[in-house]
Amino acid sequence: MKSNTLKVVLVFGIALFMSSSAFAQSKDRQERKEPPTYAQLLKEMDKNEDGKLSEDEIKGPLKDDFAKIDTDEDGFISEEEFKNAPKPERKERKRD
Repeated sequence: MKSNTLKVVLVFGIALFMSSSAFAQSKDRQERKEPPTYAQLLKEMDKNEDGKLSEDEIKGPLKDDFAKIDTDEDGFISEEEFKNAPKPERKERKRD
């Protein structure tokens, strides 16, 4: 009888652990969907710490579309240009 109780508690504990882990993962995914702010990009990419983002400093979609985003063609992406930048297209998920 005690071994059955132990099995039930063990199964319940594993199920509880797995569901909380899945919830934490889905919460992380939701947090990652938020695009970075200009201040965050400066902190991460402004290598020479001049308060500007040049094409040499950036990466990813910003680098791919630098010419489109740098509307005043001064060689830097300003906060205003960043705010007005075209949003990158989302990749479609593969469904099983």
